[in-house]
Amino acid sequence: MATLQTIRTKAGVLVAIVIGISLAAFILGDMLQTGNSLFQKDRLEVGEIEGESVQYPDFHKQVEELGEIYKMNTSQNQLDEDTWAQVRQQTWENFVRQHIMTDVYENLGLTVSAEEMFDMLQGTNLHPIVQQLFRNPNTGQVDRGAVVRFLQNLETGVSPEQRQYWLFLEKQIEEERIQTKYNNLIGKGLFVTTHEVETSLQERDKKVSFDYIMLSHNSVADSQVVVTDKDLRDYYNKNKDNYNQEKVRTIEYITYNVTPSQQDFEDAEKWINDIVQDFAETTENITFVNSNSDVPFDDKWYKKEELPEDLATWIFDAETPVNSIFGPYREDDSFKLAKLHASEMMPDSVEARHILLEYNSQEEMLVKQALADSLKTAIENGSDFGSLAREFSTDRGSALQGGELGWLGRGQMVKPFEIAAFNNKINEVAVVPSQFGLHIIQTITRGIETRQVQVAMLVRNVIPSTQTYQNVYAQASKFAGENTSKQKFDEAVEEQKLEKKSAVIKENDRQIQGLDNARMLVRAAYDSKVGELLKDTQGSTIFDLGENFVIATLVSATEEGIADFESVKQRVNLAVLKEKKSQFLMEKMNKAIEGKTDLSAIATELGTTVRNANDITFSSIQVPGAGMEPALVGTAAALEPDIISKPVAGNNSVFLVKVTSVSQDAEETDIETEKMRLAGDLNFRTNSAAYAAHRENAEIIDRRSKFY
Repeated sequence: MATLQTIRTKAGVLVAIVIGISLAAFILGDMLQTGNSLFQKDRLEVGEIEGESVQYPDFHKQVEELGEIYKMNTSQNQLDEDTWAQVRQQTWENFVRQHIMTDVYENLGLTVSAEEMFDMLQGTNLHPIVQQLFRNPNTGQVDRGAVVRFLQNLETGVSPEQRQYWLFLEKQIEEERIQTKYNNLIGKGLFVTTHEVETSLQERDKKVSFDYIMLSHNSVADSQVVVTDKDLRDYYNKNKDNYNQEKVRTIEYITYNVTPSQQDFEDAEKWINDIVQDFAETTENITFVNSNSDVPFDDKWYKKEELPEDLATWIFDAETPVNSIFGPYREDDSFKLAKLHASEMMPDSVEARHILLEYNSQEEMLVKQALADSLKTAIENGSDFGSLAREFSTDRGSALQGGELGWLGRGQMVKPFEIAAFNNKINEVAVVPSQFGLHIIQTITRGIETRQVQVAMLVRNVIPSTQTYQNVYAQASKFAGENTSKQKFDEAVEEQKLEKKSAVIKENDRQIQGLDNARMLVRAAYDSKVGELLKDTQGSTIFDLGENFVIATLVSATEEGIADFESVKQRVNLAVLKEKKSQFLMEKMNKAIEGKTDLSAIATELGTTVRNANDITFSSIQVPGAGMEPALVGTAAALEPDIISKPVAGNNSVFLVKVTSVSQDAEETDIETEKMRLAGDLNFRTNSAAYAAHRENAEIIDRRSKFY
């Protein structure tokens, strides 16, 4: 019967792809208010999707369930806040997709029948996840009997965790199936016409060379065109969609960084000096370091060139004996004591081979241990290692080579394997466990030996003391107490020559660059009014964020929707100026064209020169000398040879174009091949584009920031 460990081990990657996430802790936040209003529907609303309310209890229950699945999948007992945030985001996306697509599926009559689920879970067409879970690693075949036995015992014969995990997988398989049906249905309605194929081939293979005249917008002074307020408002009204804005807040803030004081350095130096004698006298170097150092014992073997120069000279040049002490000495923000723990002649690399025996339970491990001991004895008695590896090893890659792994350097294999391979004598066999199973390792050849050492490093990091924190907080508190408005905040920052920073933040942001645990600052920004100092949930204007005390003020707040005219007036003015300059230059070009058929003569009239571009295709991104100008490329691609175009308004200039030659790639592409390529591209985009279209048209209100 498949065990939970089997599911975790074999389905890990597949499940990670299906759920695509990591989990997050719930912060009750402003829900903790007194009164019965806590239980009112509107106060518990996490969001609204197509008019349907998403309530906190339902949402958080699914967050918890998804979190438990992730813990099982990754063998973790606890998840950090960043992981929880990802899980909440994935849960929200699941809610959105389910609410949007359920009606779509029902209207189309799409379902997944019980017969289909049976076929995918235990029938003749097992889903890839089920195949992965119940595939025999030795034969590569799916054990259908194991599938049936597992499902027969699902209600009473397996642990609650196993049952929960399996039901989650069933749900994922069902959702994947109906999504595939929908995508296939959309795909069947797509068709690539012969005209589209011919156009694609022409656009891809056709190359044009052309001459062109370019007049840059920068050649026109702002004073040469007239922009009225009516022009601005007319442009704004016609192009409102270009001024869609998100719900954002802009804050300005100062930080009081908590760094170690001189006293903190002196205290750390005294500590390291006081412990020198104890460190020198102990023979239990590893235990001593792990008990006293801020950095655990490093068991790596170092060559001379891998150590700092002064430490390497002390050990290797002076032939220092084991258990000698070097230091104390200061390195950056720490004080260190080095003790020579071990010195050996060792190779840099070894040639080895192995047999891997995987197991998925404690009982199976005992069986494999007995097998490993038997194989070790057989090899030591002269049995052929390669034959045994090909027969028993579950590492099929090396098994096909008789278990041969070639030359291995330090750090290439897991630690238990490395220790055994490098400690073995030539042809010696060792059995060691790792996270992959039991390894039967034989060292074939040892490389050239050099002197290598292990150093027990006792490290005392210099960190801010409680007193240092109190001193820095006192500075921040003094500033916050004396400057309680934005005006006073700005005046004090300028007077004290403090560094003022700014950040534009969205409602669900969790990070602000340079600040730790900034979520509380983000939430405060959305609970404040413009011009106020931000306050935490306790009413304090000082935010304790990691190594910084932060004081911030809300500078501006924009709501989701079309930005008002005044707030984007400067952007509108730039756009109108660009249009006016294009019109000015186009009129100038039209006058220069009159009565002329020679591009050089026109260029002379305009006070510029003729440029040229060669072998430009319709899909070209840039034109030499002009930059990214799609209008220029499109005009040239469509223009007949030896005809001067009308003025063409581009991104940064206005152009006149004359095509000098047109060429087609000699190699003829098969129309059916191109048709298949275009159809493939079209179907590939279907998977995301169809859902994206439904999502874009759906009314979605996200209120998660109230709760998390």
